[in-house]
Amino acid sequence: MSGGEVAGILVAVFWAILVSFLAVVLVRLAQTLRATTKLVADVTEQAVPLLADASATVRSAQTQLDKVDAIASDVQEVTSNASALSTTVASTFGGPLVKVAAFGYGVRQALGRRAAPEPERARGAARRTVVVGRTVPAARDRKRSGRSSRRQKD
Repeated sequence: MSGGEVAGILVAVFWAILVSFLAVVLVRLAQTLRATTKLVADVTEQAVPLLADASATVRSAQTQLDKVDAIASDVQEVTSNASALSTTVASTFGGPLVKVAAFGYGVRQALGRRAAPEPERARGAARRTVVVGRTVPAARDRKRSGRSSRRQKD
């Protein structure tokens, strides 16, 4: 065997190994493509009903939103009517009720002053006096509460 024949045999063995390797790779690639095709077909079969269900759900949600919108507009109308009613009631009855309450308060104050005996008033005036160097207890209490002597007389 000459050197050329040995080189030819080596090249033939190399090509045989390369072709075998490529055949194995192509077989595995074909298996992967078959599995991918099956997966895509399964996803397509399941996606179509899912999309139909999603579409039905969106339609149902839209219907519910339309109902909620109608309810919200009704509530807004009721709120505005209630506001108008409360304004009307306040303007109709508010003024006279305030006047009646003020009149009642004035009558109570007048009756309360009239019912107080005269000696108690004089004694209250004596309590407000200040002795030189010392303050009478009633006057101290009045200072602490922040009242003026004018309010005590009223």
